[in-house]
Amino acid sequence: MQTAAADYPVPRTASRFPLTGRSRLVVLSFLMLFVELGLIRWTAENVVYLGYFSNLILLASFLGIGAGFILGGRAQNAFARAPVALAGLILFVSVFPVQVTKLSPEYRLGGIVPGMFALPVWIELPIIFIATVIVMGYIAQGVAKVFSEFEPLEAYRLDISGSILGILAFTALSFLGAPPGVWGLLIGLTFFATLERPVARLTKAAVIVIVVVLAAASLVLHDRWSPYYKVTTQPREGGLVAVKVNGRPHQTIVPIEQLTVDQPFYTATYERLNGVPLDDVLIIGAGTGNDVAVALAQGAKHVDAVEIDPVLNRIGRNLHPDRPYSDPRVETTITDGRAFLQNTDRRYDLILFALPDSLTLLSGHGALRLESYLFTQEAFTSARDHLKPGGVFSIYNYYSPLASERFASTLHGVFGSPPCQWLGGQYGARREAVLIASDTPDSIACDSVWRAEGEVLEPATDDHPFPYLPGRSIPGFYVVSLALVLLASIFVVRKAAGPLHPMKQYLDLFFMGAAFLLLETKNVVQFALLFGTTWVVNAFVFTGVLLAVLAAVWLAKRVRLPNPWVLYGALLVSLVVAWLVPAGSLLTLPYAARFGVATVVAFTPIFLANLVFAQRFKDVGSSTVAFGANLLGAMIGGVLEYAALVVGYRSLLIAAAILYGLAFLAGRRHLGAAAA
Repeated sequence: MQTAAADYPVPRTASRFPLTGRSRLVVLSFLMLFVELGLIRWTAENVVYLGYFSNLILLASFLGIGAGFILGGRAQNAFARAPVALAGLILFVSVFPVQVTKLSPEYRLGGIVPGMFALPVWIELPIIFIATVIVMGYIAQGVAKVFSEFEPLEAYRLDISGSILGILAFTALSFLGAPPGVWGLLIGLTFFATLERPVARLTKAAVIVIVVVLAAASLVLHDRWSPYYKVTTQPREGGLVAVKVNGRPHQTIVPIEQLTVDQPFYTATYERLNGVPLDDVLIIGAGTGNDVAVALAQGAKHVDAVEIDPVLNRIGRNLHPDRPYSDPRVETTITDGRAFLQNTDRRYDLILFALPDSLTLLSGHGALRLESYLFTQEAFTSARDHLKPGGVFSIYNYYSPLASERFASTLHGVFGSPPCQWLGGQYGARREAVLIASDTPDSIACDSVWRAEGEVLEPATDDHPFPYLPGRSIPGFYVVSLALVLLASIFVVRKAAGPLHPMKQYLDLFFMGAAFLLLETKNVVQFALLFGTTWVVNAFVFTGVLLAVLAAVWLAKRVRLPNPWVLYGALLVSLVVAWLVPAGSLLTLPYAARFGVATVVAFTPIFLANLVFAQRFKDVGSSTVAFGANLLGAMIGGVLEYAALVVGYRSLLIAAAILYGLAFLAGRRHLGAAAA
């Protein structure tokens, strides 16, 4: 039987709250998502352990929010403790950051000042994880208290509306290059707009600490914030400028005269060209301009310089002593390199993948790095297809032996002959390496051809874009970390909910949450492949997912939905269609058609899944416990997404279908009531 809306009256205005009713729930939901996004971004900027494991903060957020909703309003003044907990987390990360202080001959980590030790990973990450769970749990309890005052679907609609505002606000600040001080100010103002009056002194002090500490971190002279990471410049003698991102050495601006002497791999490709003209050169990963300066010095008549990060490009434009980006022969494009190749018809004499190494993940979902789709078999094929007759393709970087072997064997398969190889100095576990390939072997004056050493590695593909993994496996560090996360989850949920048997009635919602997270992850990586691993595409996907959810809730509130069996059947069909239309098959379509088909294929399961969820959620007895179970399921989905390291991203659709099947079985006794 559907719960009547009259059972959930809109709460009366109470003077102790600056905001009441619907506006309070929207603003609290905005705060919850904005803090989650801010923590994912800010902790990774200051703790290098999180550079490749930002999913940890996402998992902690889902765990905290799920536990907070299950607790609901049972804990007195829980929301007032959120600023205190967040201030503690910010202070801890500020006092105990982890940065790379030395790359070679040994890899060395340091703290906030030179010479200060860095906390080991087994201390740093558990503290951050637990603190994030506490912060998000306190915020979620504030949201849940208001959430329970509305009819379930109305509460869900308001929550999603606030989340959309949070996404849009964070996207706007990313576009503006706003530093963390602006994020902190917005968080502080939102806390003061939602805290119960009178506000305790400790809570006021905590909000001030949040704002002041983040503002102070934003005033460091040589720090800039791109949509991807914190970029730090360090001027040195002789016109050199070292560039670090998120505490890791990333690039060094070097004058062309010194660059060609100290780092000969920049010119190794040009020295091996055999009569190849340089009328058109494409440089992907142009960075701060070293590679562009070399191309110009070698006589290139036209250079397309592609760089994904606008801040790195701006630094090179302003600080590089040779001013390569100001040369009229250079045309700069700020986008993802794979997307540029996909959207241009131009052909080149020389294509260079110039040290593209982002040192960061695409988002809190999945293990996809910004450059992952550049090093797949399909990407090398696309580069080959953009060469003029006799054109040359080259990649170079400080490669690990595994990466160098994988890329060389992939080039061998794509071009039909082993690539030319140049090896330089050793830097710790990495070595300077240049790989050069062409459909016309005579275009390369090669003095050393690559030969496979041992077993040939499987190439990375668009479905399994993990070029740095030794094979289809989950690294031991992730396995241990995820196991500990699951153990912590059981403990937290047990402490928050008491005996778990009351949650059994919402087991179907738990499975829906896990499945939905996998669908969301699949959409993120699919659109990254089709349109680029840029922050704009990422923001579009998350906003689109929330809008699809909002549309499903709107429809469920106004239209009598079909029988649940019909909805589950339609969802299964949409998942089968998504499976039968692999993302790579859409790359041949024109941009507009690609966008249209991809949107329909990707978001139809999202929409139908939320119709299924809405039909079930509107009749729940306890909306906060039911929503908490759904969020805890999403956390499990965040753990399951690592299966893509083994089976590839396309197989996540199979996992999602299985989970929705489990939801169907677990919720069978509710289907008849929903149909009636």
